Amino acid sequence: MQVLTLVVLVGCAATAVLSADTYTTQFDNIDLEAILKNEKLVDNYTKCLMDEGPCTNEGRTLKKLLPDALKTACAKCTEKQKTGARKAIKFYQTQHPEDFKKLQQKYDPEGKFKAEFEKALFGQTL
Repeated sequence: MQVLTLVVLVGCAATAVLSADTYTTQFDNIDLEAILKNEKLVDNYTKCLMDEGPCTNEGRTLKKLLPDALKTACAKCTEKQKTGARKAIKFYQTQHPEDFKKLQQKYDPEGKFKAEFEKALFGQTL
């Protein structure tokens, strides 16, 4: 199973703002399940992240934080954000594998962050 680091931020509350030690918890109570069950929202977030459509405030923040989350293996993510990231990653892998591949290609084309990111979120390289 490959890990799409992009999705980490969707799972990290879909919209966080960088702070010194952790990403903000302001959006930790977003209903991720409801987002993932709504194909239109999933499609909108995917298009936003791929620069193929407009972004909500949350989507813009997600795009802004993604490179940092990948680079640091989600070191600034709270446990709740990591849990959400795992859920979102698994969703994209099983329900939207082509989008998952596109997002991976865009945000980690060389696979430089994959192993550390997987280890941080799943406790092992997948």
